Amino acid sequence: MAFLETFQTPHSPIHSGVESPSARPSAGFQEVTFFPAGTEIYAQGEKSVGLYKVEFGAIRLYRLLADGRRQISAFHLAGEIFGFEAGNTHHFFAEAICATGVRRLCNASHQNEFVSELLPAALQGLVRAQEHLLVLGRQNAVERVAAFLTDMSERQGGLRRIELPMSRMDIADYLGLTIETVSRVFTKLRQKGIIRLPELRSVEIARWQALQEMAA
Repeated sequence: MAFLETFQTPHSPIHSGVESPSARPSAGFQEVTFFPAGTEIYAQGEKSVGLYKVEFGAIRLYRLLADGRRQISAFHLAGEIFGFEAGNTHHFFAEAICATGVRRLCNASHQNEFVSELLPAALQGLVRAQEHLLVLGRQNAVERVAAFLTDMSERQGGLRRIELPMSRMDIADYLGLTIETVSRVFTKLRQKGIIRLPELRSVEIARWQALQEMAA
């Protein structure tokens, strides 16, 4: 983990997102480290040294394929934990999407001490990974984008207006589509009155049930 800038003490009240029990397994953990947009947090093949929590901003997990293409496996938003590994090395790259603050929760050697608190976060990540596989198995690009938007809404508290820190290219690499296809689907959903696009990185869901039916 390349430490670029640290700030806040572990007891600082300044946070982005809602603190959860899994985010506070014990006192005395490392300060928040700031990563500018596009900065690598850890690399594929690098030794795993612990778990991390996104305090603010967002990160993407991805792998580079043999032909140079990028496949994004997950996005993590404020309040979410990442870095779970089955072995001693990371299987994906972790990179800040935007200006992001990350706190290391515990060293790999101490994870067993907090298993009761970290297990729910690990299981939630597993469920999201399984759901992502189901989304990738769908042939219809509209279904994939609709599923992505409903997931983002649920992870932001069920809000109708959601923020998308990731670019259209990120979304395309996550859904196994081209950026042109993602842009066309967003336009189609807007024209049907299902979503509104007030800003480039914001989406307002106007017809929630219709979006859910597309994602089902």
